Amino acid sequence: MNLNQEGRGAGISGITRFTSAAPSRGEPSNVERSPQKARPPTTASPAPKRRARQSKLAKENDISAEEENEIKEVFELFHETVEEFADEKEGVIPREDVRKALVALGLPPTSPNELQTILSALDPTNTGYVPYAPFVTVAAAKLHSRSDDSSAMLAEVDAAFRLFTRGSDGPITLGHLRRIARELKEDGLGDELLKDMILEANGGVGVSDGVSRGQFRDVMARAGVF
Repeated sequence: MNLNQEGRGAGISGITRFTSAAPSRGEPSNVERSPQKARPPTTASPAPKRRARQSKLAKENDISAEEENEIKEVFELFHETVEEFADEKEGVIPREDVRKALVALGLPPTSPNELQTILSALDPTNTGYVPYAPFVTVAAAKLHSRSDDSSAMLAEVDAAFRLFTRGSDGPITLGHLRRIARELKEDGLGDELLKDMILEANGGVGVSDGVSRGQFRDVMARAGVF
């Protein structure tokens, strides 16, 4: 069966990711190394930490207390005390530092147009400064957008899994890998390497067990796909 263009691309990506996860020739696989015996704990386990409570602002923006804390820490790196904003107990950040703050959070604007839209929303009267609460709202919206992107990437990974298994729920077998390698003309992927890929992906439980959907996702995550 010939792969269509979309499927071919997903197959190439999957083969590449599996290859990167497989051990190099001459090196022992992770599953071949003898696990070290765990030492008994010498002290009692610490009591679990209590989760921080959400602030009203965090609830309004549907983020956790931990996420707000990360946003606040970055905000404080750039904040200033300005007489005009004396009522803002967290201070304000200069308008020109908004992009730097979002980058520090791992939430950079995707384009100059998006940055301009953000700045217009944060500082509509062109004061040159941005208070804490509006900044949290924008950062939270960017966080939610990133979560949506992750969901889309997960759907792509699942589509690649179904390409390997021809639409079944799996697992991916040695036969599936042989077929994909053959259709993509990956002549350098012999049976031994394909077996190594399976064992590396499923933790060494056996070639005949194949690779489940969850294990395939783990391989993609280790490879930095999502």
